[in-house]
Amino acid sequence: MNPSVQFSTDPDELPAGRRSTLVSVAVNITLTMAQAVAGIYSGSQALIADSIHSLSDLISDFVVLFAGRHSQKAADADHAYGHLRYENAASLMLGVLLLLVGAGMLWSAVLKIQAPHSSAPVHVLALWVALAALVIKESLFRYMFAVATRLRSGMLMANAWHARSDAASSLVVALGIGGNLLGFTKLDPIAALIVGLMVSRMGLKFFWNALQDLMDRAVSAPESEAIEQTLRNTPGILGVHDLRTRKMGDLISVDVHLEVNALLTVAQGHEILQEAEQRVRAQHNVLDVLTHMDPLWVDVEHRGA
Repeated sequence: MNPSVQFSTDPDELPAGRRSTLVSVAVNITLTMAQAVAGIYSGSQALIADSIHSLSDLISDFVVLFAGRHSQKAADADHAYGHLRYENAASLMLGVLLLLVGAGMLWSAVLKIQAPHSSAPVHVLALWVALAALVIKESLFRYMFAVATRLRSGMLMANAWHARSDAASSLVVALGIGGNLLGFTKLDPIAALIVGLMVSRMGLKFFWNALQDLMDRAVSAPESEAIEQTLRNTPGILGVHDLRTRKMGDLISVDVHLEVNALLTVAQGHEILQEAEQRVRAQHNVLDVLTHMDPLWVDVEHRGA
């Protein structure tokens, strides 16, 4: 995910994200049924594998809907920092789901390739359904990507790229079926094998990234440097050190020590820190900033020089 992408907590924008996921649900229900029926009728293992992929997309859509609903809950006594990590947990579940689906596809495809005389010509209907699925999935990706970018939601962005991987898998399936129709019958199960590899790779990526975020992974170095620079640019801040960050869903939690003139009153120093916190929240996708005020004896250092 692009580190500059931010998550929107605007209540007016949340229904748009839910609506895009519901559109994905409708599309995946239709594709799952159409691909499964056409795959069985035409004898195409690749198309059946793609229908299973669409079914996994449908399940992932429901996971996203669940996480999106619960991640917006306000903080409570048991969750003082809110429920944003529902999103990380959802991405973790998506990764596990895709890994299981991909492993099943790989196993089935390998058995099909190894079995003698198991590959037979498929019906041309399979090719038309695969091409239609390719167009629909690519269109779905572009729509979901636009919504995820506008709402700055990493979870929706992950689901959008999941749809793009589906489009790529449908392309592979179409090529495999086309080769089968030209007489290269082994290309259909080989296409199913490639789809399984693609699904497994995507699942591993989702799983690993979500696991790292749940283990309090820091933001990228450029994002951390940008936050530090925002703090340094705040009037009254003389120094910044011990800056620490961790992911909370698509937002960031920041801990930092800020140096201010030791001759200022506590109230004046507090106002400077508040200004620094407000600037960071306004310019970055930051949920919370915990600051510690360190006094810096400016006059003493100046006389010593």
